[in-house]
Amino acid sequence: MFTPKSLDEIAAKLSDAVANSPIKDFEKNARALLTQGFAKLDLVTREEFDVQAQLLSRTQEKLAELEARVTALEAQQK
Repeated sequence: MFTPKSLDEIAAKLSDAVANSPIKDFEKNARALLTQGFAKLDLVTREEFDVQAQLLSRTQEKLAELEARVTALEAQQK
């Protein structure tokens, strides 16, 4: 039967085999290619997007307020 020591040895050998396999190199290369590709796409983070969405919302509210003021001032001049 397997002892805990022999199971640990098997696990260590499997771990070493995976670490030294072509799969690990492929994963590393694929990750590098994807990172490089995403950098070229000029993407923004979710945090940056949320900040810009809030800024746009505030700007639209301010624009609506200013339009109402202009309309009120134009009505006063008539």
